[in-house]
Amino acid sequence: MFKDWSTFVELTFAGLTRGSLYALVALGYTLVYGILELINFAHGDVFMIGGMIAATFVINVFALSPYPGIGMLALAVVVSLAVAMAGCALLNATIERIGYRPLRGAPRLVPLITAIGMSYILENIAFVWKGPRPVSLPPTLPSGDAFTIGTCPKCASYQWSQLFVLIVTVPVLVGLVWLVRYTKRGKAMRATAQDKDAAAMMGIDVNRTISFTFLVAGALAGAAGVIFAFYQQTMQFNTGFTLGLIAFTAAVLGGIGNLQGAVLGGLMIGFIQDFNEGLGWQAPGSAWTHTIVFGILILTLVFRPQGLLGEQTPEGG
Repeated sequence: MFKDWSTFVELTFAGLTRGSLYALVALGYTLVYGILELINFAHGDVFMIGGMIAATFVINVFALSPYPGIGMLALAVVVSLAVAMAGCALLNATIERIGYRPLRGAPRLVPLITAIGMSYILENIAFVWKGPRPVSLPPTLPSGDAFTIGTCPKCASYQWSQLFVLIVTVPVLVGLVWLVRYTKRGKAMRATAQDKDAAAMMGIDVNRTISFTFLVAGALAGAAGVIFAFYQQTMQFNTGFTLGLIAFTAAVLGGIGNLQGAVLGGLMIGFIQDFNEGLGWQAPGSAWTHTIVFGILILTLVFRPQGLLGEQTPEGG
């Protein structure tokens, strides 16, 4: 299976990098589902908008050349993150206010169809904004290996670009955990997710809490979009569709509505994809990898719909 131990370690590094990005997007799905039991299919396209914002800052605002200095790179990343997270948070909250809140008492199929419609609206906005072709970013992250394990040439390496993903993703994940567990807003989110009527009786503004949840989910999507744009050096108007479905699969696998499950599912999908591609089990291209991922989605829904860490609940309960 493996040529040597370094292949296994490098595939593990790659899976960790990809999986952490999926986890960041999956958390947005799971936050919204946990509080509204709504699958926000526009979430992947909010992620894409975040990536487009990053591309705009890299290409048009900062006009970065390939491999800029660390100071200019850090400034571009920080500004892109701030603007994308704020912009995507407001975008997501606006979607909730005009698209989902008026339908809160409607049958579940109605807001689901609305979410799909919102997804196509965002895709077409990006199509008009950036055109049909992929937007290519210059290589801005440092090239080469951040560190190696073992003695080369038979050594396992971890690239700077992969380390960048973790450097940005981990603090965002830690911040989310702190927000949900230890802040007044987070406690209101958990109370509203558990029982909206009881939360309202205790003085919690349910509508404001739901809007805040969409703000947080949008900020996560914006951060993930920036990370993806810098890491992959490309973004297209339909990028969010496929990646959003993969992240949704991760959320379902881990247990949608469960934050730890979203992270676990994202990491598992990342490892599965990279080991599949790295070991040469798939046909040329990524079609077979996507087949495996969506096959996992179907199997999970059939045999364990509550996911790995989710709890079984009765229909309508």
